[in-house]
Formats: sequence, structure tokens, C-alpha cells
Amino acid sequence: MSAAQQHARRATVHLCFHGIGTCVAEREPGEARYWVSADAFRRVLDEVAERPWVALSFDDGNRSDVEVALPALRERGLTATFFALAGRLEDARSLSRGDVRALADAGMAIGSHGWDHVSWRSLTDADARRELVDARSALSEAAGASVAAAALPLGRYGRDTLRRLREASYAAVYSSDRFPVRDSAWLRARYSVTADDTLESVRRILAGRPRLVTARNALASAVKRMR
Repeated sequence: MSAAQQHARRATVHLCFHGIGTCVAEREPGEARYWVSADAFRRVLDEVAERPWVALSFDDGNRSDVEVALPALRERGLTATFFALAGRLEDARSLSRGDVRALADAGMAIGSHGWDHVSWRSLTDADARRELVDARSALSEAAGASVAAAALPLGRYGRDTLRRLREASYAAVYSSDRFPVRDSAWLRARYSVTADDTLESVRRILAGRPRLVTARNALASAVKRMR
């Protein structure tokens, strides 16, 4: 079997970051735990650069995405998907429209994390349109490119959430479920890297060559989260 065939059959491990550096002020309780130091982030990227089965993404649209993450990714020849928040494009601590365009121009993919960083469970129809449709339109305009993927805010979802995302024609949806998955899957799990992680803990995820989760196990995990 060729190296390309082996890679195609391997599960992809998705690592997700939320903020790089220091969280100056939490927008939600517990947010600081999801920020990692710049040094720790760069060390993780060095590990990722040696493993082609690892994918990277960034949630919440913090300015550290363009100030710290983008230069570090380019230095290592890596790409990532940045899930920005449309409602924070005017916030000084968040990505601006120009930042979103800069990421897209650098070859990074832009995804939607919604408008206001609220759970997408139990949304009214009007709120669902704002979070799933209007946010994507605003981010597409900022990026100058189509936005095809979404990341679930706070990792929460239910059957209605997934139905609405299907109806909105998202090509892929990213969760915070912690297991590897094929990139052909529509609902894609990720491992969030937090301040509690060490380089060794990340290495265990990356070097463990975890088995691909079967469709039955993935469905069981999703159902458990939706209860």
C-alpha cells in the first residue's frame, strides 16, 4: 500500500485552539482555560508539522489568530480553518473584516462560528437565521470567499441543530467531541487544546495513531451529547 493510500485510510485528528497568549478578560466564565501560551502553541505546531494526518482549526475569532497563529503557521507551511464570529468583527479584541480577508488571502479557510457565540440548541427560527445564515453571509463578504463549514459554539448541539445546519447547506460541521474521524464525514470531531494540556498530553493524542471511529460509535457519541 502506498503512503498516499495509507494516509487516506487513516483517521484525521483535528486539533482546535481558541486563543493564543493571555486571556485579558473573559467573555464567558472559564474562557481563560481555553487559551494556551504562545510558546506552547508553537511547540504543538512543531509536532503537527511532522504529522500529515493532523488538521488544525481556531474558534472564537480572537485577534491572536492573525497576530500569533498566522505567522507561526506560515513559518511551518501549515494551513488551518478559522471559525470567526460575525458579531465580533467590530470588537478590538477580535478579528476585523480586514483580518478575515488577510487569513483568506494567506490560504487559510474561513468558517462560521455564528454571530454571538451562543449555543445553537433551542434557537428560535429568527435567531437560527441570524446565527447560521446571516453570520455566514457576513463572514463570506469579509473573506471574499464562500464559507462552507461551521463550528458549534460551546460544543453544544442537538438533533434540531444538526437538521438546521443541513438545511442551511453547510458542507461540514465541527464539534468538540474528542475522537478522530475521516474528513469525508459531515459531522467532524475535534480535540480542543487547553491551558491544562502539556506537550506530552498532546503528543499522546498525535502519536497514538488512534483508530478511526466507526459510524456506529460516532453516532452513539453524538446521541449521548444530544441528551
